Formats: sequence, structure tokens, C-alpha cells
Amino acid sequence: MGSILEPTWVMFSRMKHASAETLQQLSDLLDQIRQRQGLKEKKLGIFYNKSRSFLHFHEDPNGIFADVRSGDQFRRYSVNTTKERHALLTAIDRALK
Repeated sequence: MGSILEPTWVMFSRMKHASAETLQQLSDLLDQIRQRQGLKEKKLGIFYNKSRSFLHFHEDPNGIFADVRSGDQFRRYSVNTTKERHALLTAIDRALK
């Protein structure tokens, strides 16, 4: 039975919410996100648009990722490079229109 549960545990444990230390690495990006109209940061790195969860960050051995609400679903964006962070900001702006 342990082997059946193990992959599920590994899957969920590998993609955890980003720690405060990880979010500190994204301080410039977070500052840019905070400038977007309509977003409220209820907790460090967790943003809401109106009353709905809109953006949050995850980390795993492959890097740092942001989940952005697009309609009723979230889309995941890698945010490990300057180019990826720019793509995230573009996606945020598009989603807020």
C-alpha cells in the first residue's frame, strides 16, 4: 500500500507554495506586480483581484513558478529568468483587462 500512496505524496510535496526566502528573491518582480491596478496582496506573494484568488507562487527543484488565474483556471508560468518574469507581467496585464 505504501508504494501506491508514495507517488501522490511526492507529487504534492514537490510543488509547494513559495517560502518567504524564495519570495525575497522575487522582490523586484513583486514590486512590479504590486503596481498593477485592482490587485491586493493579502499575504506575501498571494494576490487577489476583487474577491478571487488571482496569483500565487510555488517552488520545487525545477525552480519558481507563478499561477495566474485565467478565467476559471490557473495557468502556471516559470519565473526563473528575466524573460520569464516579463512574460508573467504580460500575462497578468492581459488577465486584468
